[in-house]
Amino acid sequence: MSERRAELGFARPSRAGTVILAVAALAVLGTAAFSVIQSTSSAGHSAHSVAAPPVVDDGLDEFHDGFRLELLGSPPSRGPAVPISFRILDSGGRPVTAYDLEHTKLLHFYVLRDDMVHYQHLHPSLEADTWHTTISVPDGGQYRLYAEFLARGRANPLHPTVLGAPFTVPGDTALVPLPAPAASADAGGLLVTRPEGAEPVPVQKVNQLRFRVTDISGRPVDRLDPYLGAAGHLSAFNSLTMGLLHQHPLGSDLTFSAQFAKRGEHRLFLEFSVAGQLHRAEFTVFVT
Repeated sequence: MSERRAELGFARPSRAGTVILAVAALAVLGTAAFSVIQSTSSAGHSAHSVAAPPVVDDGLDEFHDGFRLELLGSPPSRGPAVPISFRILDSGGRPVTAYDLEHTKLLHFYVLRDDMVHYQHLHPSLEADTWHTTISVPDGGQYRLYAEFLARGRANPLHPTVLGAPFTVPGDTALVPLPAPAASADAGGLLVTRPEGAEPVPVQKVNQLRFRVTDISGRPVDRLDPYLGAAGHLSAFNSLTMGLLHQHPLGSDLTFSAQFAKRGEHRLFLEFSVAGQLHRAEFTVFVT
């Protein structure tokens, strides 16, 4: 996968080169290149999200929407808890310190390697004008960081900004092949199943992505704890470009209304909570 991505110019160790290539790709593809994931009803969501338009930002640019992601040093080495800090700057270069809540948090932070492994969804702490967190860097390779937020006072308060930046960890790397589409996935002792199975999803059509949770004996798990103000959280990444989209179901179950505008493989990370424990199921979806 990495060789193919390198041929297309999407995986480069230089952060500046990655940004330039991503901007050029977006200029050619336009907004039609993005997968659009929307929710289907209006219950159980925050006030900021009831009428929110589809999020088309994909985190492939450090500069977007009048804001800039400033990494204060890339992760220097591998480790289970590598410190990382960053700032969000406005168009005048001033640090942004005022944010509105989006799904109960001021900022959502994601980490993913370019072979769609080592996914992390974190919520850094803001100290003065700088965000701080720790990330897991278990292996070498090309990674990408994503920051999603609602800056207070912005022109469109319903539309979050998603910024991203790459970093490279040198040394030996054990790349993982992308798993084939499957109808079910393990989620830490629970089983998550897609009732529609592993069939391809039609491109540019509204499709329901439904997920059902059972225990190890096959009994349905009907009660999900609220997670980030909803029944669950879904992150979708284009396996070639690494573009990110995320959404929450608006109802009480794990049902999403999905419209993918680009063919190809997408990796989905579904997070939900049962009995106070966070679970994650991972699926590959082929859009055709």
